[in-house]
Amino acid sequence: MARKDPKDLTVEEKLKALFQLQSTLSQIDEKRALRGELPLEVEDLENEVEGLSVRLDKITQEIEDLRNAVKQRSADVEEAKASVERYNKQLNEVKNNREYDTLTKEIEFQSLEIELCAKKIREAEQRIIDREHDKERVEELINDRERDLEDKRGELDEIMQETREEEDILKAKAKDLELKIETRLLQSFKRIRKNARNGLGIVYVQRDACGGCFNKIPPQRQLDVKMHKKIIVCEHCGRILIDPELAGVKVEAATPEKPKRKSIRRKKAEE
Repeated sequence: MARKDPKDLTVEEKLKALFQLQSTLSQIDEKRALRGELPLEVEDLENEVEGLSVRLDKITQEIEDLRNAVKQRSADVEEAKASVERYNKQLNEVKNNREYDTLTKEIEFQSLEIELCAKKIREAEQRIIDREHDKERVEELINDRERDLEDKRGELDEIMQETREEEDILKAKAKDLELKIETRLLQSFKRIRKNARNGLGIVYVQRDACGGCFNKIPPQRQLDVKMHKKIIVCEHCGRILIDPELAGVKVEAATPEKPKRKSIRRKKAEE
């Protein structure tokens, strides 16, 4: 049997299809709600582990750079010592005061260079020790977070396995129902549902109020909903309204308010 064109459906049929789609999507939402905050927790842990790994790489690179700097400074020290030794030998062979003063200044300069390099080496070595401790702490933190991540992934996979088959069936059903609804109406429904806090795009009237925002619906508007002649939306929240009977839902009738008794004051008869 050929599928009926969605545009040819009556308003009543459109509303029924929309409510069936809403019911199916709500069931999917319930399945996803079983996962709770686990997907977000897994994502947060993954991001944290990634961030810690980047931090660990930077620390490792910094330690490597510091070690290379120590090697370079050590080489500079050796070179300066060799220069001092050479200049000291040359002092024994000077022929005038000018040469002596020049060599003396060079020896002094190289001695200062040795002291400066030694200081830089000590600072770099202390920095290496500090960064090594930082590296150990980050590695421990990564190991802790990876264990947490493994546990959370296990919990999520377990829940996913329990609900995946049912969710796939519901998704297929929802996709089939969407084909029965004209594009513009379906887009409007999805937009309303996306903006609704509880994910409801179409709701039935209950106790003379909107089943989404629970604001009172005027009697004439309720009558329009029951007539099924056009799509009616709640003037407060924008959700599509459907008659409970058409939705196949039994709702309790609104209990009429009892009129307040007026107190009658009796005049006392004059004696």
